[in-house]
Amino acid sequence: MTDTRMATYKSLNINLVKGQGAQVWDSNGKEYLDALSGISVCSLGHAPQEITDVICDQASKLIHCSNIYDIQIQKQLADKLTQLSGLDNVFFGNSGAEANEAAIKIARKYGNDKKIKNPVIVVTEGAFHGRTLATLTASGNRKIQAGFEPLVPGFVRARFGDLNALETIAKSNSNVVAILVEPIQGEGGIVIPPDDYLDGIRKICDQHDWLMMLDEIQTGMCRTGHWFAFQHSQVKPDVMTIAKSLGNGIPIGACLASGKAASVLQAGNHGSTFGGNPFACRVALAVINKMEREKLAERASVLGKKISDDFKTQLANLSGLTEIRSKGLMIGIELKTSCLELVGLAADIGLLINVTADKSIRLLPPLVMTDKQATHLVTTLSNLIKQFLKKQTHA
Repeated sequence: MTDTRMATYKSLNINLVKGQGAQVWDSNGKEYLDALSGISVCSLGHAPQEITDVICDQASKLIHCSNIYDIQIQKQLADKLTQLSGLDNVFFGNSGAEANEAAIKIARKYGNDKKIKNPVIVVTEGAFHGRTLATLTASGNRKIQAGFEPLVPGFVRARFGDLNALETIAKSNSNVVAILVEPIQGEGGIVIPPDDYLDGIRKICDQHDWLMMLDEIQTGMCRTGHWFAFQHSQVKPDVMTIAKSLGNGIPIGACLASGKAASVLQAGNHGSTFGGNPFACRVALAVINKMEREKLAERASVLGKKISDDFKTQLANLSGLTEIRSKGLMIGIELKTSCLELVGLAADIGLLINVTADKSIRLLPPLVMTDKQATHLVTTLSNLIKQFLKKQTHA
């Protein structure tokens, strides 16, 4: 059969057809341990019965209606998210990129309301915020920007984790209105900034009347050991974006705002045809309730430490290893050499992983992964890494 899809993905020749928990099966019946969760999407694992039941029930009642009408389940989801985050209100879209677009629009309008004609948003090197024109401009990856010029104006870039760079920008650019940053960079290779980074950003934003905007699309929803990664610090953002595991595979994104940012967008300023539909909102509410009931933030913290510690033990003194970084169930194993081929090699032995930033193995396991599965992950991947590096030294 001719493949008439646009060639936008270099996909592995694996056709996944079924999943249960942290396991998936392909069309040939081969079983895999999923240590990627669809890139931090299926945090509850695959086909959790409780969520499946909600999907079926809501699909039999009402999937979509326009935001012209009052959607009560949308209100309930918004109430729950504001309760968990401490922020004031929510706009719902369908993806992380849309959530970040909403955040960018809030910053732009905030600046224009302050009579700043050309508002500027600070973003960081190595960041990833999406693939729309604005979010790909905000991302710090030249590879994904190439060929799409002219890029969107109004962004200035600083080194991730560097508060001095932000201070320098603040002194030299009076048009800055906001900073958009990930608490932990995912696509950048699970890069974790200094402990005082978010506190420092908050202080700078308060001093210069900037909006502090956090992209928690990958870090949010219990992944790092708290509901949101900013909760590891003592601060609260003005704007926060989430998506990915909010719907456990059902598309939904959200942009939350607080304080002076909460009233920036008014009727007619922004909207979405599908955003906040009854189906996606009910599923997301069920996902949150399950995460809360099963204390999956705490589980992510405990299991993430176990996996990270076990990797450090099994890969100790490995000359080809640069560093192991982790926060909850965001785990990065950086090697000294390009290791993109490990994705295919791991799949061959029944393990789904990811390599990002060329040298960093990225692991984002389901929060429901069992201890036994975690042990299998560490042992299998550690042996594969050792074999890979040994082969590299003898090449």
